[in-house]
Amino acid sequence: MVTRLAQLWEESTLALLCAVAACGYFLWLALVLSVIDIRTHRLPDRLVLPAYPLAGVLLLAAALAAKEPHHALNAAGGALALGALYWLLWALYPQGMGFGDVKLAGVLGLYLGFLGWSHVLWGAAAGFVAGGLWGVAVMASGRGTAKTAIPFGPAMLVGAGMVMALLPAPG
Repeated sequence: MVTRLAQLWEESTLALLCAVAACGYFLWLALVLSVIDIRTHRLPDRLVLPAYPLAGVLLLAAALAAKEPHHALNAAGGALALGALYWLLWALYPQGMGFGDVKLAGVLGLYLGFLGWSHVLWGAAAGFVAGGLWGVAVMASGRGTAKTAIPFGPAMLVGAGMVMALLPAPG
């Protein structure tokens, strides 16, 4: 996202402001949802569902203001792809994750898709890597076993956030 913001800086002030607002919203949402999920193992609809239109409008406005509507289409495609992947995983093994994770995946797909399809792929993978590392840390600390349920939302958010922050956006 950092390189995308730099590109928007050169293209359009309005596009930059919309993208910065979308990033700020992502950071706020990630923090709030992570705290809630760690405490309750739930991702409340009252926070996740409004993220679709809020993030969608901000990212759409950024894409249109930059005269690059394909970024908006990629965001929509990313939301569908990541949401479908998580829905499939949930449908195959519902005990493995909650449906809140499925709903959150679409929101993350919006952000990752806005940056490009490689971000969607890396963001999906990074969430599972972060979740696996968290699980290993829980077991290594003696606070759980391989059967201990851990909230997956924070891992998804960290993985997506790391990819957004570190993976350069295509030119």
